[in-house]
Amino acid sequence: MNVAEWKKAQNRFAGATIVITRPVGEGVSLARSVRASGGTPVLLPGLALRALASDAARTALAGLARNHAAIFTSPAAVRFAFDLRPSLRVARETAFALGAGTARALARHGIEALIPPERSDSEGLLAMHEFAHVRGRRIALIGAPGGRNLIAPVLRRRGAKVEAIHVYRRVAPRLTSRHFDALDAARDPLIMLASSAEALANLVALLPAPQIERLRGQIVVVSSARLAVAARAQGFVEVVLARSAAPRDLLAAAEAALAHHRL
Repeated sequence: MNVAEWKKAQNRFAGATIVITRPVGEGVSLARSVRASGGTPVLLPGLALRALASDAARTALAGLARNHAAIFTSPAAVRFAFDLRPSLRVARETAFALGAGTARALARHGIEALIPPERSDSEGLLAMHEFAHVRGRRIALIGAPGGRNLIAPVLRRRGAKVEAIHVYRRVAPRLTSRHFDALDAARDPLIMLASSAEALANLVALLPAPQIERLRGQIVVVSSARLAVAARAQGFVEVVLARSAAPRDLLAAAEAALAHHRL
C-alpha cells in the first residue's frame, strides 16, 4: 500500500457515523476499526448474551471428543462453552466454526477448526463436503437456542444424529440514556451495521420513535439476503447487502455505500 492508498484508508469514513449493533461488549474491536478509518462509532447493541449453565450442557461438552464433529456457531459459543467447561477438548479434525471469528476464538484455546470456504453462514457450512454424507454420524451443535434453526434440521434429514448444546442465550439489551444521547449527538450520514434480525427487531422496539425513524431514513448494511428482507419489513429503505457478517465485509459494504451516498 502506497502513501496515497494509506491516507485514503485512514479517511474512508471521515465525517460519517457508523452505528454498531453487535451484542453488548462485542462491538469494541469494530468500533476501533471505524475510528482508525476516520469515522465516529456509536455502540448501540441489539442483543445481550447470558450464560446457560446446566449439568446437561457440561456433560455434553465433556463428550465432544467422542463425537464425530462439533460445530461452534459463534465466538460467543466458544467463550461460553469454555467458561462452562475450561478443560473442553475436541477430537482432531472434527471442529467446525461458522466463520473466521469463531475459528480464531477456538484457536486461542488450541483448537484448529475448519470453516466454510465460500460463505460464513449456515448455508455455507451445510455446503461443505464434510457434511454431504453424514448418515449415522454424531454431530454436536454448540450455540444458543433460537436463531435461524437451519443447521440441525438439515443435518438430521441427511441422517446425522445431532445434539444441540446450548451454552448461552440471547436477550434484549438494556438501553440507557447513554445510548440514546450518543445517537442523538451522532452526525449524518449514519450507517448502521446489522447482522441479526433479532437485534434489529429489538432496536425497533426499544428506541424512541424519533430515533428509529431517523435510522430508517439512513443506510443499513446487512449481512445476508434474509436479513435484507427483514430490514425492509421493519421499514428500512436504503438496505445494502454485505458479503458476510465478518467485520471486514460489513465495513467494505459500508464504505461502498458511503461513497455512493457522496456522489
